[in-house]
Amino acid sequence: MSLPGFKLLRPRTTAEAIALLAQHAGNIRILAGGTDLLPSMQQKLFAPQYLLDLRRIAELKGIRRQRDGAVDIGAVEIGALTALTDIEHSDLLRRHFSVLPDAAKTIASPVLRNMGTIGGNICLDTRCLWYNQSLQWRKSCGFCIKKDGDLCHVAPGGTKCWAAFSGDTPAALLCLDAEIEIASAAGIRRVKLAEFYTGLGDNYRKLAADELLTRVFLPASSAGHRGVYRKLRVRGSIDYPLAGVAVVLKQSNGHIEDVRVALTAVNPAPVLVKGATELLAGRRMTEEWAEAAGVLAAQTAKPLTTSALTPEYRREMIRVFTKHAVFSLATET
Repeated sequence: MSLPGFKLLRPRTTAEAIALLAQHAGNIRILAGGTDLLPSMQQKLFAPQYLLDLRRIAELKGIRRQRDGAVDIGAVEIGALTALTDIEHSDLLRRHFSVLPDAAKTIASPVLRNMGTIGGNICLDTRCLWYNQSLQWRKSCGFCIKKDGDLCHVAPGGTKCWAAFSGDTPAALLCLDAEIEIASAAGIRRVKLAEFYTGLGDNYRKLAADELLTRVFLPASSAGHRGVYRKLRVRGSIDYPLAGVAVVLKQSNGHIEDVRVALTAVNPAPVLVKGATELLAGRRMTEEWAEAAGVLAAQTAKPLTTSALTPEYRREMIRVFTKHAVFSLATET
């Protein structure tokens, strides 16, 4: 499948990129790694007049400790253009924010992780069996709410798009209480990642056409939490998650002090499992409490027929992944 025609813009600074976004708002798409955007353009899901290629902007790359003068405050800043490979192999992140590289290493393949970026994974378009298809296929089905139509094939009769968010790293970032920086001609705003997603499959993020995600911040309060990410997919590599669970946990004297669980690929947005800390805080881990955490996570998951596996199986795997992840983190020595 061929790409539609477009003009490539290649700024060298963030300020130049923001100016171009403002100038061409509504007719422009951001190109970071291109691993998701370009296949979508081949499927005629997008046909922008301009592509804004950010890859020459060095200031948006890298993993840095945040400092107050000469003092390391324990927080970390990650440029939005930082390659997923760099996230995966960062010694700093592995030591202090281990759930994030654990999630990054599951994404696609080594070649695609070399190209893909943390910002691109955060802003990944939602996916659905009825949406991620060729133009001819979608036309034969009458299109859908997310693109060119007014019907959701997943939930007929409804007015909401249920396309699933399928990025891996946002679940880990939610567990770490991450914040993101968004820049535009109007200035810079910093928001909790948990507030960035709308929960709607067709309008899934709070990012205006003239805005650019520039940085990710990991707070010192989340440093030192042990974490893991578990992912369900058909193949052992390449595939997007069909269900994903991120868990971080902190203990004191054998008792759980803090635990956070987040899900991806089973809702239109990545979501934190509410009540996980209240359920487990202060307890010694047992299989029964791990099972209770798994049940709570499964109740949060709302998978529908947006992928090749059944919603029932995906929800069950959320339960299993959560139970095993919580138990293993709490009992490992």
